[in-house]
Amino acid sequence: MILLLLSFVAGILTILAPCTLPLLPVIIGSSIGGKANGKKALIIAISLGVSIITFTFILKVSTLFINVPEVFWQIISGAIILIFGLISLFPDLWERLPLISKLNRSSNKLIAVGYKKENFWGNIIIGASLGPVFSSCSPTYFVVLATVLPQSLLLGLVDLMAYAVGLAGMLLLVSFLGQKLVVRLGGLSDTHGRFRRTLGVIFIILGIMIMFGTDKIIETDLLSSGLFDVTTIEQKLLQLNEKTSESQAASSTLESSNPTATTTSQENILKNNLLFKSLVISLHGPQAPEIVDPSGFINTDGQPITISQFRGKKVVLLDIWTYSCINCQRTLPYVTAWYGKYKDQGLEVIGIHTPEFAFEKVQKNVEDAVKRFGITYPVVMDNDYATWNAYGNQYWPRKYLINQNGEIIYDHIGEGDYAKTELAIQQALALLAVAKGQTPTVLMGTTEPANAISSDESKIGSRETYFGAARNEYLGNGVSSTVGLQQHLNPPLGAGNIQNVLYLAGDWNFTQEYAENVSPTATIDYNYNAKNVYFVASGGDKGVTVKIFRDGKLLTGAEAGKDVSADGTVLIKENRLYNLVQGADYGKHSLQIQIQGAGLQAYTFTVG
Repeated sequence: MILLLLSFVAGILTILAPCTLPLLPVIIGSSIGGKANGKKALIIAISLGVSIITFTFILKVSTLFINVPEVFWQIISGAIILIFGLISLFPDLWERLPLISKLNRSSNKLIAVGYKKENFWGNIIIGASLGPVFSSCSPTYFVVLATVLPQSLLLGLVDLMAYAVGLAGMLLLVSFLGQKLVVRLGGLSDTHGRFRRTLGVIFIILGIMIMFGTDKIIETDLLSSGLFDVTTIEQKLLQLNEKTSESQAASSTLESSNPTATTTSQENILKNNLLFKSLVISLHGPQAPEIVDPSGFINTDGQPITISQFRGKKVVLLDIWTYSCINCQRTLPYVTAWYGKYKDQGLEVIGIHTPEFAFEKVQKNVEDAVKRFGITYPVVMDNDYATWNAYGNQYWPRKYLINQNGEIIYDHIGEGDYAKTELAIQQALALLAVAKGQTPTVLMGTTEPANAISSDESKIGSRETYFGAARNEYLGNGVSSTVGLQQHLNPPLGAGNIQNVLYLAGDWNFTQEYAENVSPTATIDYNYNAKNVYFVASGGDKGVTVKIFRDGKLLTGAEAGKDVSADGTVLIKENRLYNLVQGADYGKHSLQIQIQGAGLQAYTFTVG
C-alpha cells in the first residue's frame, strides 16, 4: 500500500525531475490551441500515461526490445518532436502531408478540417513519444519495473497506473495553467503568428537535443547544482518504505527474502556490513550499450555472447583492451584474478578487444595473446570499433561494471585503483545476491596477483613514441608524417640526442602504422625517462635479430627485459609487444637498437 502511494507521489515529483524539465515546453506548447481548453492537454496527458504503461510491458516482456539501445528511443522521440516543430514553424507543410491531402480530396473533407484544427492524432503522437523519456526519470519507476513486476503482474500494473496517474495529472495541471497564461498574450489562433513560429523553433531545438543526448547534459548540470533534486526525495521515501518492510519482517536478519527490495534501498539493507562502509558504486546508472557488430569471439566455444543474456543473473565487468598495449597488459593479472575469485559468485568478465594496429585485427594473433596472458573469460573482437564507439570510449584500457539490471554503476579509465575496483565488484555482487533473495556471502579482501607489474606514472617523463607516418611527429631525422622510402638517414653527431625523440640510421620505408628498415644494417636511437621500455614490433616469419644497448653498454643482467637473451639480443618475430628494459629505478637513459638484417617493422616505444 505504501509503495502504491509512493508511486503516485513519484509521478507528481517527476514533473520537476531534471530529465523532464527541458521537455515541459513541448508539453505546454503542444496543448495550446486557439483558445484555452483542457481537451488538448487531456489528450496529451492520457496518451503519455498509456505510453508509459505500454512501454514498460513491452520492455519487460519482449527480449527484442530489451536489446534495443537507449539511443534508439532518443532518436525516435527527438525525431517526432522535431517534425512537429517544423510543422509549427512552417504550417504549410501540414497541408502537404499525404494523409491530410487525401482526406481533403475525399468526401470526408469536413473531417479533415476538424483533424487539422484539433490535431487529435498529433497530440496523441506527442504524448506517446515522450513515454520512454519520462519513464526513465524516477527511481520509484525502476523499483516497480525491476522488483515488483517480476513478482506480481497485478500489483506491478496497479503501481504503474498510480505512477502514470500522478504524472499525467500533474502534466494536465501544468498544461492548463500554461494555456491560461499564454492565451492572455493573444495571437494563438494565427498559425503563421510569431508565437507559433517561436514554439516551432523551441520544438526543433529540443528535438535535436533529445536525438543527440544534449538534454542529458542539462540534466547533469541541474543535478550538480542541487536544484530540482527530486530524486533524493524519492530515495528517502523509498528508504522509509524499506524500513516499514523491515519492521514487518523482523524475523529476517538481512531482509534478503523481501521481493520488493530495491536497488536504492539495498544499501540500507547491508548498511551494517563492512563491505558497505565505503560505497564506491552507483546505485543507479545509465543502461549499458549492447555489444555491437562483433568481428569474432574467443573462449565462447564459437557462440556469440551479449551483455543482455546476463541481465537478472550476473554482474558483468566489461574490459576494453588491446593486446599490444602495455597499460592493458599491466591490468590483466588483476582482471584474470578477479574472474577466478568471483565467477562462482555471479561475476562475468567480457573482454572487448579493440585493436590499435592492423595486426591486432587478426583473430589468430589475439587468440595467441589470450593464451599467453592466461585469459579464460570471453573475449569479443571489436575490429570496427563498433562497441568502442557505442560506449563513447577513448582509452585503453577501460573497465565498466554493469549490474544485474544492465546499468553501468562503476567506470574506471587506465591502470591503478585496483583495490577500489575490486571493492566495486564485491559491492555489486552483494547487491546481486540481495536482488535474488539470497544472503550475501561475497569473498572480501584485496587481491594482489603474484605476476602483477606496478608502474608509478608520476615518475615517468616520457611519452609513447610512434614510428608510423600517421603519428611520428617525434621523428628527429628524416621527414615526419610522410609515407614512403627515406634513404641514408643518419642520427645527429655526438651525444646530443633529445629526449623522447626517435633517431633512425639507414634506409627506412614508412607506412602509416610502422617504419621498416630496408638496409640490412640499421639502428634506432631513443633517449627516455622511465624505468621500463617496451617495443611493439614484428619481424616476419623468419624474424629479425636486434642487439640492445642502454647507456652505451650491451644490455645484459637483471635490468634486461624478459624478451632479451643473455647475450643482449632479441629475436623479433611475431606481432606483439616486446619487453626490452626492466629497470631497477626510474631515471633518464639512452637506448640503442642495432638491427641485424632487413625487415624489422617498428610500431612504437612505450615506457613504464
